[in-house]
Amino acid sequence: MADIGSRLHPQFNELALYRVFAKSIAISADVTAGLDPNYEGVLEKMNAARINGGVVVTKYTGAKGKYHTNDASAEYVAFVRNLLNQNQITWQTGELGKVDQGGGGTIAHMIAELGFEVIDCGVALLSMHSPMEIASKADIFECYRAYKAFFGA
Repeated sequence: MADIGSRLHPQFNELALYRVFAKSIAISADVTAGLDPNYEGVLEKMNAARINGGVVVTKYTGAKGKYHTNDASAEYVAFVRNLLNQNQITWQTGELGKVDQGGGGTIAHMIAELGFEVIDCGVALLSMHSPMEIASKADIFECYRAYKAFFGA
């Protein structure tokens, strides 16, 4: 991106690039674990995403304490929430898994390290990373609508 910026504007430099990042917003388009009734113990039942509950918005993710962590600001969460509501998109909140109990992560923390406001947004899956993952067709459609609304905002 710095290369493109410098070709467009001769005075463009790394500081200008980070200023652009600081005024940018992003969605980390990734799936999250849905609450599986056969394995409820791996998620916080009250904070877990549900299949057929709409697109999942995850405010924060993290692993290894605060090492691989990101946390969207309240203002950015409100922006995303209002965008989804205004477009009548079915959505829910969820988290990736119980704190410090393993699990995966997303690239949101890498985007946040650059200075972007970022939030995870995707569908809930059952049996994530298994040979046969299960997702709701309605959730996938709501996710498509959410991404379309975000890029149209």
